[in-house]
Amino acid sequence: MRDIARIEKWAHDRNIIEGSTRQAQLCKLIEEVGELATAINKQRPADVVDAIGDCAVVLTILAAQSQTTLEACIDRAYLEIKDRKGRMVDGVFIREE
Repeated sequence: MRDIARIEKWAHDRNIIEGSTRQAQLCKLIEEVGELATAINKQRPADVVDAIGDCAVVLTILAAQSQTTLEACIDRAYLEIKDRKGRMVDGVFIREE
């Protein structure tokens, strides 16, 4: 079973998708992103991996609550960026207009 499908099943089994709201999951995502920022700033590689995974779990739940999948969201984003050109400025990719 795909990891995303396993997360969706886990969330369904715990009534998170139907029993929670997108607003509540957005708050949870912000919390997880904060943990990711802390892990990066404190240079804790294992915590970075954990926090990225936690963000992916919450994004999977948000996608399901929005009648889509995380994979579909990633596919759509990739189609938007695949031909994007730009340059790096101080470690940040700046796309061409």
